[in-house]
Amino acid sequence: MNKVKHIIKTKGHRVWKVQADITVFDALKLMADKQISSVIVMDGDQVAGIFTERDYARKVGLQDVNPSAIKIADIMTRQLITVTPETSVNECMAIITDNHIRHLPVLQDGKLVGIISIGDVVKDMIDELQFAVKQLENYITYFR
Repeated sequence: MNKVKHIIKTKGHRVWKVQADITVFDALKLMADKQISSVIVMDGDQVAGIFTERDYARKVGLQDVNPSAIKIADIMTRQLITVTPETSVNECMAIITDNHIRHLPVLQDGKLVGIISIGDVVKDMIDELQFAVKQLENYITYFR
């Protein structure tokens, strides 16, 4: 089974980040422009949290609050669940499922090196299964 570092190598290290003092509106605009569903929130060069579409929907949209009048720091998710490049993809799936989350920031030695999503994890698992099926087909064909 692959590890997170394989996913990061495939998809890249690009992580969209914002500072904690920007408005929710500005974060949403960035997310729409980049076609992403989360941004990592930074306090200087330290990871402070994550802001997701779910944070917006539950904490701003349903409360009928003006997104230009509220800072990301006021509604972001502060209790980050993270993984390392050495975490297995199976372990990531368990973490995502058990915690009902869709994004896992990847930290190495306390530094942000990437982010993976449920989609990345599922894609990797499907690729692994397809590879195993192909190997079994080749094995069966060889002994016919």
